[in-house]
Amino acid sequence: MSAPQEVIRLVETFRNNIESLKSGNYNETQVRREFIDPFFDALGWDVFNKNGYAEAYKDVIHEYSQKTTDTTKNPDYCFRIGGKRKFFVEAKKPSVNLKDDIHPAYQLRRYGWSAKLSLCILTDFEEFAVYDCRVTPKKNDKASTARVMFLTYEDYIDKWDELVNIFSKEAILKGSFDKYAESNKKKRGTANVDEAFLKEMEEWRNILARNIALRNSKLSIRELNYSVQKTIDRIIFLRICEDRGIENYGQLMNLLNGNNVYERLKQIFTRADEKYNSGLFHFEKEKDRNDPPDEITPILQIDDKTLKDIIKKLYYPESSYEFSVLPADILGPLY
Repeated sequence: MSAPQEVIRLVETFRNNIESLKSGNYNETQVRREFIDPFFDALGWDVFNKNGYAEAYKDVIHEYSQKTTDTTKNPDYCFRIGGKRKFFVEAKKPSVNLKDDIHPAYQLRRYGWSAKLSLCILTDFEEFAVYDCRVTPKKNDKASTARVMFLTYEDYIDKWDELVNIFSKEAILKGSFDKYAESNKKKRGTANVDEAFLKEMEEWRNILARNIALRNSKLSIRELNYSVQKTIDRIIFLRICEDRGIENYGQLMNLLNGNNVYERLKQIFTRADEKYNSGLFHFEKEKDRNDPPDEITPILQIDDKTLKDIIKKLYYPESSYEFSVLPADILGPLY
C-alpha cells in the first residue's frame, strides 16, 4: 500500500519548513494540530470524532492539560477500541531531540507502564519512537531503553505499509498490533506494575513501622499496624487524587520543604475528613455513626526524614508510577 497523498503532503511540508518548525517558537499544540492529528487520521483513526461518538466511545481522547518540567498530567492522546485503551501517544515539539533525550521517553514509559499497556508512541512528527511499556521505567534509563522502533519523517512514505499494519485502527481490530507487541516483548526488566507497586508499598510500611515503633513506644502491636496502614493508605489516596485533578497537585510534595512534616500532613488529613467523609479519614465522633473515630494517629510522633523519603518517591521523576492512568483494579488489592 502506497502512502496516501495527505501523508506525502505532510512529509513535504515538514521537509520544506524544517528550520522554522524546529525553532523553539513552534510549539507542541501546533505540531499536534498541523501534523500529528492528520497523520493518525490517515491511519484510520477518528481523531476529530467525525462520527460524533459519546465521550466513552471516542476513538481518540485528547489531553490538553498544562504540563511543566516538574509535573505530569495525562498522555496527549489515548487511542481506544470500544472505550478500551490500546496505546498512548505523547507529543513533543520538533525542537526536542527524542532520539537522545531521556526525559520524554521516561515520561511516556511511565504512562504506559502504569496503565498496563504493551506499546506506546512518542513523536514530534520529525521522529516516531515506539516503546515496550512492559519494561519497568527508571529515571536514568537511556532514551533507547525499551525502544522497539525508531523512524523519522523521511521514513513515513517508504514504511507506510509497516505503520498501517501495526498502528492503524484496522490493525488493532485484526489483532496485528497485539501480535507485533508480543513478538517485540523485551523479557529483561519487565515487571507487572501491580507487583512492583505492592513491593514498594511494603518497603514504605517497613520504614514507617520502624520509625513509629521507635518514637511511640507505648503503642501495642495492633495499634502500630493500624497506624502504619492508615498513614500509608491516606498518603496514597491523596496522591492519586492529585494526579486525577481531585486534589491540588503537589500538596504532599510541598511537605518536603521545611520541618514538622507530620503536623502539616495531619492538617491535610483533617481537610480530607471534611471533604470526603469516609472511613479513611475519620477523626471526630459523628452522630449516627457507629465506628469510633481515629484517636491513635493524631497523636503519633513521626520523623520528618521518614515521611519525606516516602513522599518523594511518589512524584516525578523519583516515581515510576503515573497515578492518573493507574487502573482502578490495582488499587483494591493494594489497600
